[in-house]
Amino acid sequence: MRISSFISAALLQVSIAWSSPVETNDLVTQGTSKRPNHPIKPHHPGKPFPISPARTKTCTVQSYGNGKDDPKSVLSAIKSCNNGGHVVFSKGKTYTIGTALELTFLKHIDLVFQNASTFFQLGGEDVNVYGGGTFDGNGQVWYNLYAKNNLVLRPILFGTIGLKSGRIEDLNLRYSPQWYNLVANSTNVVFSDISISGYNSSSNIAKNTDGWDTYRSDNIVIQNSHIDNGDDCVSFKPNSTNIVVQNLICNGSHGISVGSLGQYKGEVDIVETSTSRSNITYDGMVLANVDYAIEITQCYGQQNLTLCNERSSLATSPSRMSPKNFVGTTSKKYDPFVGYLVCSSPTVCSDINIQNVTVKSPSGTNQYACANINEIDSQVDCKKAV
Repeated sequence: MRISSFISAALLQVSIAWSSPVETNDLVTQGTSKRPNHPIKPHHPGKPFPISPARTKTCTVQSYGNGKDDPKSVLSAIKSCNNGGHVVFSKGKTYTIGTALELTFLKHIDLVFQNASTFFQLGGEDVNVYGGGTFDGNGQVWYNLYAKNNLVLRPILFGTIGLKSGRIEDLNLRYSPQWYNLVANSTNVVFSDISISGYNSSSNIAKNTDGWDTYRSDNIVIQNSHIDNGDDCVSFKPNSTNIVVQNLICNGSHGISVGSLGQYKGEVDIVETSTSRSNITYDGMVLANVDYAIEITQCYGQQNLTLCNERSSLATSPSRMSPKNFVGTTSKKYDPFVGYLVCSSPTVCSDINIQNVTVKSPSGTNQYACANINEIDSQVDCKKAV
């Protein structure tokens, strides 16, 4: 199912918490906003980010309380402060959304979550979200539903959809039903100082709880964040370009993934920087007890690897990929191997350069399972993959 149609369906099922003003009686005051100041460093995607002017008024959102549905009052506050203000979701209040909220009309507005919980789809132009609040997705309810029926469409906790310039900073994301963040059709967006955490509290485990998934988006930064989850820490979906991921702690996850390419027949997918079709760099990774330090495969998650490799093509092939400066240890799962480097043929994967990777397995080796990547055996200790 395509991502766009999935989002529309998932939002219809949202029933969770937020914040709100009462009808049109928003508390509107004059004043400028105080935003976090998290510089983009040490790396920058290369393109400049637009300047976001200071906001000149504040709309404080008031909750109906007692689990009552708050979308009407939320929209009232946002419309009052759209185009030049910021909306405050007050500390210590719980806000409930039982009706889907699509906030893709926003323009020149800051949303300040001091301590609120929410589900929503965010988009527009020049939108900043911050405040130290918590977004709690009540995930276990959804894990239980999914265990009974794997066709259940689980919502994404934070959807950044069609956002043209913005910063999402200083937030806590907890117990997402599925992905924590989807960044789709967006440009010039910075995510900084985000805390992500959430596991299962019953035998029905959390699944597909990626930290971030990017799709058809450009000039994105994800930095200075801590992620405790059970799936990808960050995953670049098709047509993700000029993206920097830096200074993350990823625990229990599948790490940083470039994947789900070539899903749609007749469409060409890319993940690239501005200067090349591929050109992907992993630099400065500190690893502890990971299954593989580096894994290159065109058949991730496939049961029939022989058939998959026969049908893999340039649509899913990595090129100009540079993992470098890795240190740490792997788990016992694939010991004595620390990595898996396999392509369907030597003509498919090209220009893979591994530099200064000193990761060790529990047995003290640093062997890789390798196949069909030219000159890879001169860079690492390769053993034939079986």
